[in-house]
Amino acid sequence: MHVFCAVPRVIPIPNSNRRALLSPPAASSFQSHLGLGRLFTKSSSGAHDNWAEFAMRVSGEWDGFGAEFTAGGDPVELPENVVPEAYRDWGVQVFDWQTQCPTFADPAAPCALHYRLVRLLPTVGCEADAATVHTSHQRHASSASAFAYGAGGSYVAAWPKGPAPVLEVEHCIVHPDNKEVRVRLVQTVALAKEARLRGVRVFSEQWYGPYRNGDQLGGCALRETGFAAGEKLPVSDVLGQWESKDASAARFSDELDPETGKFAGLTSDEPGGRSFRQEHGIVPLPKQLWSLFNEKGDDEFVCEVGWVLGHGNAVTSRCVLSRDGDVKEIIAARESRVSDGT
Repeated sequence: MHVFCAVPRVIPIPNSNRRALLSPPAASSFQSHLGLGRLFTKSSSGAHDNWAEFAMRVSGEWDGFGAEFTAGGDPVELPENVVPEAYRDWGVQVFDWQTQCPTFADPAAPCALHYRLVRLLPTVGCEADAATVHTSHQRHASSASAFAYGAGGSYVAAWPKGPAPVLEVEHCIVHPDNKEVRVRLVQTVALAKEARLRGVRVFSEQWYGPYRNGDQLGGCALRETGFAAGEKLPVSDVLGQWESKDASAARFSDELDPETGKFAGLTSDEPGGRSFRQEHGIVPLPKQLWSLFNEKGDDEFVCEVGWVLGHGNAVTSRCVLSRDGDVKEIIAARESRVSDGT
């Protein structure tokens, strides 16, 4: 079996394939467009400061690769109609999309954020002229049922999907030692009578410069590579007792705050909390990542992802949901493993 991920070189996107370049909108117009003008009007200056720092960290051109995984952690091959015939002739399987995620957050208007996810058609070798946008989808924070952000550029968002209680829970985790490297894991969960994880999408991205609405491809200069068929994280690296060393949280009540709605900054939480992870529900992924979905009790469910940093350390992101899809709390933490449970 051959596994391959093609990478085009750096080129501007041909005009025929490029949408018109949009300049970052002015704070007032962007805020009005998202209908968020009322948010944080009575918030403390600290909340504004945290949002401004988050906006600076999250905004920019994030290029990399993305892949889809089944609920069991198996990579999903790209559709046959998007894979060049040369790959099929040689029995090459392609699992990774080259992606762009131009992101803009308005520092003057808390919670005014949007990004555009672009997937590029695979090409053979560095056939730059064949680089073509396959899909382009835009998201606004105003569409999230809950959104929590950290000053370092990480966030968690719950996106409703369809009329049934189905959510996409997106965890964006910035590497604690390199603010230009991040992963985004999107867990699709169904919360009806038979709650279950439907699948996980993973994006491994690096910051390539200020926001330009994706006017240029990253190409062969990308520091990221395809990863979907790579070695998965050993489950044993996740099991056991873990202790949070640096945690932050956002908690949501059943009654929406008239000022902030479902948007909140992550604030410092009590350190020293412990959790014990068992194998049930853990889905190991490449890039030292894992996904976890299980029932917490009292008709609540936990959507969790983690990024193992080595030496018994990890970064985790956790979202607690009700069966109706309401977000109860979001917790981000750096953790150290106390024991492996053996």
